[in-house]
This record gives sequence, C-alpha cells and structure tokens, in this order.
Amino acid sequence: MYISEKAILNTVRLDNGRVWERGELNKRSWPAITIDILEAAVNPVNKMRIMYRANLNFEQFNRYFSDLLIKGFIEEINGLNGRVMYRTTERGRELLAILGKAQELVAAPGR
Repeated sequence: MYISEKAILNTVRLDNGRVWERGELNKRSWPAITIDILEAAVNPVNKMRIMYRANLNFEQFNRYFSDLLIKGFIEEINGLNGRVMYRTTERGRELLAILGKAQELVAAPGR
C-alpha cells in the first residue's frame, strides 16, 4: 500500500496517544474536548498543563474551562508554595464516566 508524503505530514499524534488528521483538529466535539480537559485534571495541575494536555488554544481553553469550573466539574485548590492548582471533582468524574460511556455507545457497531 502506498502512503503519500503529504498524508504523513498531515497526520498528528497527540500526547494522549490519539492520531488525528490535521483537518480534524478543529472538529472535535464538545464531549471530546470536555473529556480531554477532565482527564487532564484528574490529578491537581495548573491551567497551562490542562490546556496543553487537552490540545486547545488559549481562547478555546478559557471558554470550556470556565464553564466546567462554574458548573462544579473542576475545582480550584491550593498547591505547593501557594500555587493555584485545579482538579476534577467527584461530579466531574461522574460526567467523565457518562461521556466516556456515550462515546463507546456511539462508536459501537449496530446490533
């Protein structure tokens, strides 16, 4: 099978192991982005780390992150040296489980 050089250059492997075509990077759904943010914050981390792990630009990140924070899916905590850190709440973990299950159901072949 022949794979063109252009196809190789337009493929991106993200830190979380997913492989995306460049044209698909801007087409992630709300559930997919929310899952990425909540997974990135399972352990206490700063905003920048969450943004990078979720592979979002600053504007996209702020839009989604502030919504999750206001709705109680992510909480602000005091980390070492008084630094502000964020982590997924129990409510956020429930949402993560629900969204993960929904993606499995949608991706599963029909019965």
